[in-house]
Amino acid sequence: MGSEIKHAHLTGNLVIVGFGSIGQATLPLLLRHLEIQPKQIKIITAHESGVDIARAYGVALIAQPLTRENYVDLLEPLLECGDFLLNLSVDVSSMALIQWCHNRDVLYLDTSIEPWPGGYTDLSKPLSQRSNYAMREEILALGRANGGGPTAVITHGANPGLASTFVKKALLNVASDGGEIVKAPTSNEAWAQMAHSLGIKTIHIAERDTQTTPRRKGKDEFVNTWSVSGFVSEGIQPAELGWGSHERHWPEDGERHTSGCDAAIYLTRAGAATRVRSWTPLEGAYQGFLITHCESISIADHLTLKEQGKVLYRPTVHYAYYPCDDAVLSLHEMAGRSWRPQPNRRIIRDEITSGVDELGVLLMGNAKGVYWYGSRLSIEQARQLAPYNNATSMQVAAGVVAGMAWALTNPSAGVVEPDDLDYEYILAIASPYLGDLVGVWGDWTPLHERSRLFNEVQDRDDPWQFINIRVT
Repeated sequence: MGSEIKHAHLTGNLVIVGFGSIGQATLPLLLRHLEIQPKQIKIITAHESGVDIARAYGVALIAQPLTRENYVDLLEPLLECGDFLLNLSVDVSSMALIQWCHNRDVLYLDTSIEPWPGGYTDLSKPLSQRSNYAMREEILALGRANGGGPTAVITHGANPGLASTFVKKALLNVASDGGEIVKAPTSNEAWAQMAHSLGIKTIHIAERDTQTTPRRKGKDEFVNTWSVSGFVSEGIQPAELGWGSHERHWPEDGERHTSGCDAAIYLTRAGAATRVRSWTPLEGAYQGFLITHCESISIADHLTLKEQGKVLYRPTVHYAYYPCDDAVLSLHEMAGRSWRPQPNRRIIRDEITSGVDELGVLLMGNAKGVYWYGSRLSIEQARQLAPYNNATSMQVAAGVVAGMAWALTNPSAGVVEPDDLDYEYILAIASPYLGDLVGVWGDWTPLHERSRLFNEVQDRDDPWQFINIRVT
């Protein structure tokens, strides 16, 4: 790696909010990498699940939900100037915690932007206000209003998080494919110029999870390899995607936001009801779900080229998620329940017998073909790397630790996104936990065999346009 990897060490206290599958997966890595002593850590969680893990490490756990009414009283005695708040929860406002941390000079990181309960599911709100776009705009506006201050890294897990790092590494790999040594750009505009010059029109965050267990999904049960609450919440939000400058066909249910960066649009349907064609090297072609994620917006925004306020270039960016098979069945059942979640929930980890989480970014439009870059992590590899993990949680935990390390070595950066961080630094910290990091060329396009069964009018002059969506 070209960048100097500064040693990250937390000398103060750490409060972890939320201790579900991701919190439990991350704790062993934090103790290993950031030289934190168990006595420095406090966990605040709504449930006692995981208390045995905290106890095994000698970490104090407070089983009490963090709410709009009590968060100040709970956090006040636990954190002071220079300490760190790691938010791995759902239904706890990122906005409130970031402002609280700013006022007290406390560092912060989360893996997704969260509102208080009901913020994403309040059906009385306009769709635009139930979007990740709206929440991102509010957080970035808060950062600008605060004018710097203690570092608050937002949305830094695997995706969002490492996906932005993967895009930069993939762009460099494509640019240097002919053997030429290419220097990494040093500004957002320069990264956008590189993407434009390489002909990149569309970027999928292309993920296929094949982890499985002998005990299959039961009736009225939602099974997943990570937070069920988190997946349900984002699955029933409107589908969102960064909207490319090359797009010629407007989705009939597409809508623009009326304020903000205008780098993304939303569809008037749930992401979990929207299928997209995509490709990964191991899986091949597949139909995933266009689940809303902040990286779909931030990558598109950071790779935008403008001249006198007019957009000259921007790629289309969206998630194309094919979760584990039982999660797919769970989504189908939930759809039949009019998108009301099942009463029973199960996160699979220790009972997984086989499978890989193949998580990467698919760059499309270059004359040579599509290029996928990312992590192939098997359940066997994950178990060898750290306890209390499956392949999915390990990829997220790797992004969390890398983002925290960057924050500790850059403590006064204000509110930042994954796209703002040093990609080499992040990759150096995270890569030991990501299994096989590979880049693979392919000749697939969204039009490949799309009309094999039925005739269809296709715009074959531009196979990268956004015509690959389906409603389930």
